[in-house]
Amino acid sequence: MNQKILPASTNMKEFERFLKSPYEIGVFLDMHISQLKNVYMLAKEYGKKMIYHVDLIHGLKNDDSGTEYICQEFKPYGLISTKSSVILKAKKKKVIAVQRIFLIDSHALEKSYQLIEKTQPDYIEVLPGAMPQMIKEVKDRVKVPIFAGGLIRTTEDVHNALDAGATAITTSKRELWEVFGNNM
Repeated sequence: MNQKILPASTNMKEFERFLKSPYEIGVFLDMHISQLKNVYMLAKEYGKKMIYHVDLIHGLKNDDSGTEYICQEFKPYGLISTKSSVILKAKKKKVIAVQRIFLIDSHALEKSYQLIEKTQPDYIEVLPGAMPQMIKEVKDRVKVPIFAGGLIRTTEDVHNALDAGATAITTSKRELWEVFGNNM
């Protein structure tokens, strides 16, 4: 992954800004199933690769069948989910699989380690990403590349996460898209 910022869109207006950006890979977080075709067509037209957060597609169940549908109909670059079934199906379909984990407490972290061992995702998205010491700990433990997301608000937060071992930052903060997009 050469791209250090993965612009995350939560609506069509943000997605349209992403399409005009220098970034090749983007994330679409919160959408309705009826938007998938349009997003797919526009991304294809602009030569963009999309990662969809399956758990946040309204009207689509985040299970094997929903994942199969997205993979067949919209050929995503990748899928993000907290669900092991989605990650396993994405891997089977040769789509980048991103296991999202939440760093809530020690118990949640241990459960996440067990899940990662089971699913063997291509990447892990760690939330909140504004915890560099935890990014380092997770990376050292699981040896899987990490996306840091959530509560990353400043360029310093981005640098801290990357310095701690994150491969890339997922962010909906357009100011960060612009700062790091200008350095591409």
